[in-house]
Amino acid sequence: MYCGSQTGKSPIYMEKAKELGAQLASASIGIVYGGSNVGLMGAVADAALANNGKVIGIMPEHLQKREIAHLHLTEIHFVDSMHVRKKKMIDLSDAFIALPGGCGTLDEYFEVFTWAQIGLHNNPVILYNINGFYDALILHFNKMIEEGFIREEQRDILQVATSAEDILEKLKKV
Repeated sequence: MYCGSQTGKSPIYMEKAKELGAQLASASIGIVYGGSNVGLMGAVADAALANNGKVIGIMPEHLQKREIAHLHLTEIHFVDSMHVRKKKMIDLSDAFIALPGGCGTLDEYFEVFTWAQIGLHNNPVILYNINGFYDALILHFNKMIEEGFIREEQRDILQVATSAEDILEKLKKV
C-alpha cells in the first residue's frame, strides 16, 4: 500500500483510506505499507488494526521521527534506506495499491509499475482514484501509450479503482 503521510485537503481522502483499511482487514487481506502513524498511511493502518487486520510497516530509520513510526502494528521493520524499504515492501506484497499521496507515493507506484512492465512481477498494480485524484495521471498514461512509450499490450498493467469494493474485486483475481 502506497499513500501519503499527509491527509490531503479534502476529508474524503481520510474517509476512503479508513474504509479501505477496514475492508481489507475484514476480507483477511494483510497490508504492507510505509510504517507511519500519520496521514493516509496512519488512517489505513489504524482502520485495519481496529478490524483485527494484519499490518506490516517498513520504515527507514531516518524517517522514524519525521513520519512518526506506528508502534502498534502487527510487525514493524526499520531499514537502512528508502531503497531497502521499497524492495522489502515489494518482496512482502502480492499486490500494490496507490492511494493519493505525494512524490514518494508516485515514486513507489512507478517502480512497481515499471517492474511489472519488465516482467519482474505479475502482481496487480492499482491506482485508487479517490475523488478524481489520479485523473490527470491516467490521461498521461493513455498519452504514453498513444505516443508509443508504453506498449499497447501493457495497458492492462494500469488498473484503476474508484472504491474499496472495486479494489477487493481486483484482488480476488490474485
